[in-house]
Amino acid sequence: MSGTRASLRLSMAGLRTHKRRFAGTFFAVLLGVAFLGGTLVMGDTLRSSFDAMFGRATGGTDAVVRGDDMITTPGESFGTRRSVPTRLADEIGRMPGVAAAEPRIEGPGQLLDEDGEPVGGGGPPTLAGNWIADKDLNSYQIAEGRAPERSGEAVVNRGAAKAGGLHIGDTTTVRTPDPLKVTIVGISTFGGEDAMGQTTFTALTRADAEKHLTAEPGRATSIQVRAGPGESQEELVKALTPALPEGIEAVTGQEVTEENQDQIAGQFLSGFTAGLLGFAGVAMLVATFSIYNTFAIVVAQRTRDNALLRAIGATRRQIVGQTLAEALVVAVVASLAGLAGALGIAAGLQALFPAVGFPFPDGDLVVSGLSLALPFATGVLVCLASALAPAIRAGRTAPLAALRETAVDGSGSSRVRALTGGLLIAAGAGLTVYGAVPGGDSADPSVTLTVAGAVVTLAAFVVLGPVASAYAVRILGAPLRRMNGRLARRNALRSPKRTAATATALMIGVAVVSLFTVFGASLKSTMDQTVSRAFAGDVAVRVPAFGPESGALSPKVAPAVAKLPEVEHALGLGTGVARVDGDGRALTVTDPERMGDVLDLGAVEGSLAGLGTTGVAVSQSEADDHGWQVGSTARFTFTDGEKQPFTVRAVYDQADLAGDYVLTREAWQPHRMQDSDSLVAVAFRDGVSEADGKAAVEGVAERYGNPEVQTRDEFAESSAAGVDMMLTLVYAMLALAVLIALLGIANTLTLAVHERTRELGLLRAVGQTRAQLRAMVRWESVLVAAFGTVGGLTLGAFLGWAMTKATDSSGDGVFTVPPVQLSIVALVGITAGALAAWRPSRRAARLDVLGAIATE
Repeated sequence: MSGTRASLRLSMAGLRTHKRRFAGTFFAVLLGVAFLGGTLVMGDTLRSSFDAMFGRATGGTDAVVRGDDMITTPGESFGTRRSVPTRLADEIGRMPGVAAAEPRIEGPGQLLDEDGEPVGGGGPPTLAGNWIADKDLNSYQIAEGRAPERSGEAVVNRGAAKAGGLHIGDTTTVRTPDPLKVTIVGISTFGGEDAMGQTTFTALTRADAEKHLTAEPGRATSIQVRAGPGESQEELVKALTPALPEGIEAVTGQEVTEENQDQIAGQFLSGFTAGLLGFAGVAMLVATFSIYNTFAIVVAQRTRDNALLRAIGATRRQIVGQTLAEALVVAVVASLAGLAGALGIAAGLQALFPAVGFPFPDGDLVVSGLSLALPFATGVLVCLASALAPAIRAGRTAPLAALRETAVDGSGSSRVRALTGGLLIAAGAGLTVYGAVPGGDSADPSVTLTVAGAVVTLAAFVVLGPVASAYAVRILGAPLRRMNGRLARRNALRSPKRTAATATALMIGVAVVSLFTVFGASLKSTMDQTVSRAFAGDVAVRVPAFGPESGALSPKVAPAVAKLPEVEHALGLGTGVARVDGDGRALTVTDPERMGDVLDLGAVEGSLAGLGTTGVAVSQSEADDHGWQVGSTARFTFTDGEKQPFTVRAVYDQADLAGDYVLTREAWQPHRMQDSDSLVAVAFRDGVSEADGKAAVEGVAERYGNPEVQTRDEFAESSAAGVDMMLTLVYAMLALAVLIALLGIANTLTLAVHERTRELGLLRAVGQTRAQLRAMVRWESVLVAAFGTVGGLTLGAFLGWAMTKATDSSGDGVFTVPPVQLSIVALVGITAGALAAWRPSRRAARLDVLGAIATE
């Protein structure tokens, strides 16, 4: 019989005899593979569904005529193009080879629900546009009712209608941004779906769209063109191009479809899938420590067996092969089960996201070979890599070890380990700090260096774990004065390496949770400080939305509010885009001379008065980047193609709410697309209470689509709403990692109970009750969990500080440690440790005393 076959037979015999030993490893691998595979399958499914949806929606469009230059500002996925004259549609429609040409007019349009609240809240994009009569050119199709025919009629997409409780015949308001009363006459679908992702779309008549969604009638976002029989898309574009004015291009419908798929499906899904894969990676990392610990304990328990095998002639290679074969069998079976679980997770996510407000397109699950092969290979490799060190240790077992009792674990007092871990911590912490707070006035924080330092710091915690556990368990267990507590502390101290490995799995989960908790709290504190520092008004009128800007607000709100007797100042802040010295930048459009009444701009060099149509005010950071000072020239290119030099007439310090570039409304007026404000800042007269002033402003706001009127505190809280959503998703995703860590603790305790069967029997023989035995095992679990939780909180808080600093390019960020949230994390971690001991402690208490004493 060959050595390989002998190792395999021994492995299978060991697995059959000790199935419970590997239960924790099995479930750790299964969960990790299932989450990783479910993420990949979900990504493939969504990508396929989006592609199919866009293909159906735009399949009838053969060419699109649009502005040839798109300006994209930092933080935006979609850019802004110049508008095209609607008369082009008639001219193109008369050209040979053209079957139909229709203008598409589109802009911000917030639909209100049956209660007057925005449909979708401040999350999804909210659009309005004209209804295109040609069915092949219209991405939306009538599902119920009819198309709008008269002014004031509208069609809404089915997803928005469901979310807002709206039906055919209902009357509601659309903020365009001026409030427009509409009667719903039809319900539409996009490519057969209820919506284009989360987008809401309200379709108006062409006349209403030109009146409310454009700066002037006769302009359109683009022209949709359908080719005649036998005309290909490429031939159509080739024929259209010579007839188009300068600055306007024609592209094929297929090209536009691919752009949409890349922008909406590609960019969004890449980030979405990357985030889920990150959490899957954390889960697999946690599983690695749980698997390693299981095999380390199994190898320790089988020291005498392995020594006897060596004594009768087994080679080191056979012993190593036996352990790795066991790991391979567990890995393959668990990974296969994980792939089945992956399909369940993907199906569950597909059903879950629409239920919580993310209506992804419907579609059958798409399972690619890579989505199955990668998780399977990862599960097998992680399990084998985790078992490799214990397997090599088993192979080094000497034949004489059969005569020994239990080996002593001296890792807790290892000077080499302490020195190595200390050096790694110093290197990791130094690299992290240098990346987050680089030396030199001109140096910027480096996220890359910070992440590298974080990885080294995590490795240092792993290396130093056994040494740290020896001290931490003594300190954490000091209050346990009773016999059960003292025995639990000694059991945890008996094998520092095992305690550290078990706690490390939980530590990683807690560290990541703590990291995001600290980072989220710091973001919210930064936003609160920004509002407190930069907002000098009493209330803000805005349409909350995710992203760097608020939703569209009627520019008529500020003048109307300013007329109230309770109001001293009311200033509207509009938005625009331009290319400044070649780079896309967001513009703030307002009355610069009055900005100081409601905003704190800090020190101002030059004058905000008299910017006129040729002057611009810029932030100090932008001035420094471009080498500008008062009197310098900045070259602007607008979406309409116009190029204009602007003189820098003022430089201000604080750009928190003012933005980096400020123009007058007169300067922006020739280039505007749709008049709107993103914020109205209001300051009350002396003696006017906040409640009275707010009520008066709300009365005016109600006439303009009822945008929100927020106090300074409400403004700050609303600005940070996205952070709370991020944390909720993070906590939900990290629950899996914490679950795997707890399975690791439970598995370690179960194996430890088996290892100490005789010892536990002797304790029972000398008078220890079942309840005391259960308490001893529970306290041991709590000590291990407490060590992991405290280590995770410390590491997470440090990395949260580093992330806060590394992502704070302005240097104005606020680092905050939220004591309540972190206390809850600590309580959950320790409580979970107690729960993990429930089954092992019951099993220990049910041991037969005489049988346990007789155990070898």
